[in-house]
Order: sequence, then structure tokens, then C-alpha cells
Amino acid sequence: MSCSAQDSTGAIIVLMETTETASGLARVFAELVDGADAKGGFVLNRGDVGLLKSLNKLSAVDASRSTNGGATIAAHAQHLRYGLSLMNEWAERGGDPFTNAKWDDAWKVSSVDEAAWTEIRHGLQHEAQDWLRRLSAPREVTEMEYSGMISSIAHFAYHLGAIRQINRDSRGPREGTF
Repeated sequence: MSCSAQDSTGAIIVLMETTETASGLARVFAELVDGADAKGGFVLNRGDVGLLKSLNKLSAVDASRSTNGGATIAAHAQHLRYGLSLMNEWAERGGDPFTNAKWDDAWKVSSVDEAAWTEIRHGLQHEAQDWLRRLSAPREVTEMEYSGMISSIAHFAYHLGAIRQINRDSRGPREGTF
């Protein structure tokens, strides 16, 4: 269902309810975060524990490594954490928290000690759980905002894959083992 409204300039914007899609969005995101159920999932294989438990398997030394001079796992995790914090800010307050975002800061994370790695993982867990709760709650959004919600899930999946390419210990079950 959709309706229209006017923004501050008088332009007409179309608003839509996420009532019919909220549970599906949340289910796919939850699978990426917490793993697939015993029967398998939509994105991950049966037995895959998802990103958060995969990151918990890695030490700070593991998280500080990169492949072919690329970003470290710690940088990818911090980038996801930051992006989800912006999504949560948008969901809480509205507006556009992305305009002044400092995306480059996360990519500067290279070497982390155990305390810093723990803080990144716990922060990511908090932001992911908060975003999951917000995805689950129906809301009225513009087409652009709805696209951003969907994109947040695809973005998370992309970085899950990137992290798993950097370190095999973070990967899900191999084909034929489930």
C-alpha cells in the first residue's frame, strides 16, 4: 500500500508501508548475521553459522591480515558496523545521516589487538541486532529509503563473502559436508 505526501519543497513523494515485506527482509538479514536454520536458508547453506559467529572464530592476528594488499577483516567488520550504525540512526531519527558519513575511517583499520577486535565484533553485533529489530518493524518509507533497506542486506552479504575470501576459517560448510 502506498500514499503520497509533499516534502519541504512541495514536491510530491510516494510513501509505502513495509508491512508486507518487513518479515522477509528481516529473515534474510538474520540468516546472514546469525546463520541458516537446520533445514538451510535462502542465502547460506545448512549449518552455516553466519557472519557474527564466523568472526568470533578469528583472533586479532587473523583479523589484521589482508589478501593481496586489500582491506583486513577488521576493516570490513568495522565498515559494516559503521554502515549499520548509520542505518540505525536513520531508522531512529530520519533525515540523511549518510551525507556527512566518514566512510574512509573504517578502511584505515589494519592491525588490531584482542581488545580492539573484541570491541569491533561486539559493536557490529549490537548494530546488526538493532538493525534486525528495525527491519522487522513495519514503517512508512519512500522508494529511496526502501531501496536503502534492501541494499543494506545486499551490502552485508557482499562483505560476508569478502571476509570469507580473506580467511578460510571464517567460511561456511563446504559443499558435500552438510
